[in-house]
Amino acid sequence: MKLIDVPAAHGLVMGKNFAALSTVMADGSPHTSIVWVHSDDRYLIFNTAEGRIKTKNIRRDPRVSLAVWNSENLYNQAMIRGHVVDITHEGADAYIDALAKKYLGVDKYPYGQPGEVRVLVKVEADKIGMMG
Repeated sequence: MKLIDVPAAHGLVMGKNFAALSTVMADGSPHTSIVWVHSDDRYLIFNTAEGRIKTKNIRRDPRVSLAVWNSENLYNQAMIRGHVVDITHEGADAYIDALAKKYLGVDKYPYGQPGEVRVLVKVEADKIGMMG
């Protein structure tokens, strides 16, 4: 399913709105973290770093869910269940800078750590629901 097929969800993802990303731990329990998210109209895209729990989880089990809420109206939200279709380092540094521009208004991601390896993750939506 293409994200652009649900215009209200696509609009939330393209806006300056945060997402709660849930992944599956090895014991089957959920792990949730807040991420910056964007889209290329087909996939949801987020950026993380090697060594983080979410990165380990999606390599083992590609099933994820994201809740994206309108920063100006928390009752307006998209709930997206899907699966990771691509995990790459290629373009990840440039993409985190683009997300920093979107969310912080700065040209360079300010929170990078020495030796950190960024990861670009693409998610294909299997089901999209809207509230509000």
